[in-house]
Amino acid sequence: MHFVSSGEGQAVILIHGLFGNSDNLKNLASALEQNYQVIRVDLPNHGNSEHWHSMDYPSLAQECVDLLQQLKLSEAHFVGHSMGGKVAMALALLHPEMVTSLVVADIAPVAYSPRHQKVFAGLTSLPLANVTSRKFALDHLTHADIDLGTAQFLLKNLQKTDNGFEWKMNLEGLIENYPHIIGWDMPDAVYPKPCFFIRGGDSEYVLAEHTSAIMKQFPQVSAKTINGTGHWLHAQKPEIFNRLVVEFIDKHQS
Repeated sequence: MHFVSSGEGQAVILIHGLFGNSDNLKNLASALEQNYQVIRVDLPNHGNSEHWHSMDYPSLAQECVDLLQQLKLSEAHFVGHSMGGKVAMALALLHPEMVTSLVVADIAPVAYSPRHQKVFAGLTSLPLANVTSRKFALDHLTHADIDLGTAQFLLKNLQKTDNGFEWKMNLEGLIENYPHIIGWDMPDAVYPKPCFFIRGGDSEYVLAEHTSAIMKQFPQVSAKTINGTGHWLHAQKPEIFNRLVVEFIDKHQS
């Protein structure tokens, strides 16, 4: 995996969500790097990392194991948003000794019903050969009934080349592996260390009905809701989100 490292101290690894990249949690990294070594990753099929034909949570967790070994780290704190939260949870369940503590932002250890069909339709229907500007691409996505904020976020994946524009992410690979991404086919294991679930008050990703699934695999959990935020809670109220994460990690230094 491609990664960016900053700061010194105990390691904290930040993992973005679907369609994201290592810049998504850069604001949080700035809050942590005064006291920690912060590693922001690009997951496979995203950013500058390799394109995979097949991806699932056990294989993504193994990528985190390989990263720790590459960095000569025996363990680290992990913070993951959305799909990145599932990656971090998978690692914690499969290799709890490598996860000092765990922060999961607005996702639960459950399988979800498909909810990105409109996004995939808008992305795949964008005629890359005819794209003349980012405004052209933005207009296409908003006309595909994708809200402006989401469209702007998605277009961070659009890069200009000598021959026009192309997707930096592996769009075909993400579509092919989408059932794995929204699924949760993990062993019935338990992570026995401290973990912190933060949800957006207006989000539908972490609901009361998910409590038992969370408690079953993450019994040492604490939780917080940030009111007035949706799924992008870390971008909507970064000061509150960053403070909560920093306080939790400070409390659970190894």
